[in-house]
Amino acid sequence: MRRTGRRGVEVLLMGLAVLLSVCGYCAVGLARHGALPQGAAGYGAGLAVLALLAHLAVRFRAPGADPVLLPIAVLLNGLGLVLIYRLDLETPGDAAAPTQLNWSTLGVALFVAVVVVLDDHRVLRRYAYVCVAGALALLTVPIFFPAVNGARIWVRVAGFSLQPGEFAKVLLAVFFAGYLAANGHALAHSGRRLWWLRLPTGRVLGPVVAIWLLSVGVLVLERDLGTSLLFFGLFVVLLYVATGRTGWVAVGLLLAVAGALAVGRLEPHVHGRVEDWLHPFASIDAGRGPNQLAQSLFAFAAGGVLGTGLGEGHSVLIGFAAKSDFILATAGEELGLAGLVAVFGLYALLVERGYRAGLALRDAFGRLLAVGLASILALQVFVIAGGVTGLIPLTGMAMPFLAQGGSSLVTNWVIVALLIRLSDRARKDAAEREDDLARRPGGEKAAGSGPAASPYDGTAAP
Repeated sequence: MRRTGRRGVEVLLMGLAVLLSVCGYCAVGLARHGALPQGAAGYGAGLAVLALLAHLAVRFRAPGADPVLLPIAVLLNGLGLVLIYRLDLETPGDAAAPTQLNWSTLGVALFVAVVVVLDDHRVLRRYAYVCVAGALALLTVPIFFPAVNGARIWVRVAGFSLQPGEFAKVLLAVFFAGYLAANGHALAHSGRRLWWLRLPTGRVLGPVVAIWLLSVGVLVLERDLGTSLLFFGLFVVLLYVATGRTGWVAVGLLLAVAGALAVGRLEPHVHGRVEDWLHPFASIDAGRGPNQLAQSLFAFAAGGVLGTGLGEGHSVLIGFAAKSDFILATAGEELGLAGLVAVFGLYALLVERGYRAGLALRDAFGRLLAVGLASILALQVFVIAGGVTGLIPLTGMAMPFLAQGGSSLVTNWVIVALLIRLSDRARKDAAEREDDLARRPGGEKAAGSGPAASPYDGTAAP
């Protein structure tokens, strides 16, 4: 596919994404009031302008980028605005959709800034240790602020709230990628063998232990199970990719289970989450009515296969977290199992495109960074979807692009911008491999070796 063709495909897909979002917005108005909402034209125009600005930045600064990443982000962001607006109609005194639209504007602005300013992702490797220092600082700040709903993850000043841990995850992905790109071989092939696992030296192993302690520390001090799971899961995934040793995955799982069991027994807030997970209907049996998890399960059951229709559900009964932690329950009730499959399909495609870009990149740092950023999205979706469906304990994280939360939304737009940059570099690497084949003695390419591997044409990427 030619570059102009890819950008054309991107425009068509983004037009479809904006159209679907506007249709959803109108469907909510028709279901609730029997008429189109007054702000439908303004909502559609605003979303279209944001999508166009992002597209122009990609067209002129990263013309070889994957054409699917940006339309998926626009569609998920648009669907999130529709669901939040729908829940706003049930809580007129707590309208969150206008604020979420403002955060969307800021997120797209940062997306454009990253695509325009970051010419080469390899520059980030020089700042790996600066990134980890910044991440630790961001994680530490909420400890000094009051807990909100049992967790110390928020910074609130003069009515303005921020969740620094959301930004820290991108910085940690840069650090992990930089550290493992430099030490992956030592982790895989040096040190003493203990049974089936080769233990590297203390100097190399130190950061591994430090990351485990960091994840447990976050869990204890901030009572944030989701963030600690995300950090540790991200490092284990990158450790496996960098070394190719499944033994590290087993060690990671054992350490995660040990930390979770210890904190789950000793920390009351986390212990309460685990008890709610093990006995989601205990509050009903005790005569106190359903808790949030039970209401979420009822919402999924009420949705059935095709859902009740946008605006026709009752998931607002979940309470204050309906627009944030439990917004997936609204999607499940009003769009049904079919709608949930479509939403998860969008996330899966977004993650797969990130992995595909990583496989096609030549430099180890770029490969690990692409895998790390895509894994952040995958881990978040798993942790949140697992929590609201009762698969794992609730964590209190935000569903990427869908849920109310400015910090999360802005960070996810930055992640997509970095993936756009990495996919553009992957395309250039594929072109360079093609040139290398053409220059080989004997003309291997001309003799029938075929075109260079492309991550977007369905051919294998070395």
